[in-house]
Amino acid sequence: MKLIIRDVQKEDSQGIINILNPIVEAGLYTILDTTFSLEEEEKFIQDFPERGVFNVAVSLEESNVVGFQNVEPFATYTHAFDHVGIIGTYVDSSYRRQSIASSLFNATFERARSKGYEKLFAYVRNDNQDALATYLKQGFEVIGIAKKHAKIDGKYIDEVLIEKLL
Repeated sequence: MKLIIRDVQKEDSQGIINILNPIVEAGLYTILDTTFSLEEEEKFIQDFPERGVFNVAVSLEESNVVGFQNVEPFATYTHAFDHVGIIGTYVDSSYRRQSIASSLFNATFERARSKGYEKLFAYVRNDNQDALATYLKQGFEVIGIAKKHAKIDGKYIDEVLIEKLL
């Protein structure tokens, strides 16, 4: 598949929620438990932090968003964490295992470094072994388990804490 990785645009909002909402609805891969409207996603993109990185993977053949990845500042209440970002990665279920995530990681790592990030941090559901394997393949390391970190529909979910020094 031929891809272009580029900065997100407001016009990508529908493509993003087309990927994200089915993942949320499945209740298996993310701790997000509420779907997003087009307006909410447009506002999220509009208000995305200046220091953030928000990349989309667009299929050149189909001209649609097939994945996205973002990095947000870890904390804004202190400058002690200015070098740390929180990363999230999402790929359309019908396009997985086509190196889309790898392409996103390559672009995101470069942009994150250029914005002063030295470390990326993520929480991955303990029961999402495919996502964990993807992150580990990109050089992330497991640094711990947050037990009962999320609670969705009355069920506790452990999260694996991972990090990568850039």
